[in-house]
Amino acid sequence: MNMILWAACGTGFTFLMTALGAATVLFFRRSISGSLQRIFLGFAAGVMIAASVWSLIIPAVEEAQAQGKIGWIPAAGGFVLGVLFLLGLDYLLPHLHPGAREPEGPHSRLKRTTMLIFAVTLHNIPEGMSVGLSFALAAQHAEDPTALTAAMALALGMGIQNFPEGAAISLPLRQEGVKRSRAFLYGALSGIVEPVFGILTVLIAGGIAPLMPWLLSFAAGAMMYVVVEELIPEAHLGEHSNTGTLGVMAGFLVMMVLDIALG
Repeated sequence: MNMILWAACGTGFTFLMTALGAATVLFFRRSISGSLQRIFLGFAAGVMIAASVWSLIIPAVEEAQAQGKIGWIPAAGGFVLGVLFLLGLDYLLPHLHPGAREPEGPHSRLKRTTMLIFAVTLHNIPEGMSVGLSFALAAQHAEDPTALTAAMALALGMGIQNFPEGAAISLPLRQEGVKRSRAFLYGALSGIVEPVFGILTVLIAGGIAPLMPWLLSFAAGAMMYVVVEELIPEAHLGEHSNTGTLGVMAGFLVMMVLDIALG
């Protein structure tokens, strides 16, 4: 029960940060500039890269070795499965990235606004899994305070990058003609998958403890797929794309410092 409660608190915080970011549509009439958008996307990518390594893959290896297993096998296997999972969702779920003209995935008659929400929702699935699993791991090792501080560092890093993600969905929805209040609601609800998937993966991990290393690396693979397939390419569109590069460096640095300093 402690694992579920801790995961709910951690993913609840990241969901709240998404909602706060979506609330910017209530105060700003225009969408954020292209340069600022690239910085935000790059920052999110940097945070997710660092989190995948320090908060997920390394703990997956350590957890597997503690179970008397070869560390790299669940780390590599789970990573591949996470990539395949997001690849499958990319093909099966019609979605439209902010600023793009053509949707991705199967042909659909869904509205552009709906596909915009789906695009951000895809990002939030692995984020919720990673935060939920980190708090579940902390609950399993309650005697080790560093496990909890590491989970808190991950939640804080994800929450920081979720703020611009919330704005990135609500502001484009407003530009598409959606009412301000509804754009906020849709932007906030795009983050609800974080606590949902976070708690679901914790329930699975709690029922079958040996799966924890696989699930940690699974979340890492899913996040890295999002980074390489979507965030970094979108952060480098247009002129002066070095702003996106600096955003990646800044995000990586912030998440690395948080994990090492608090872990």
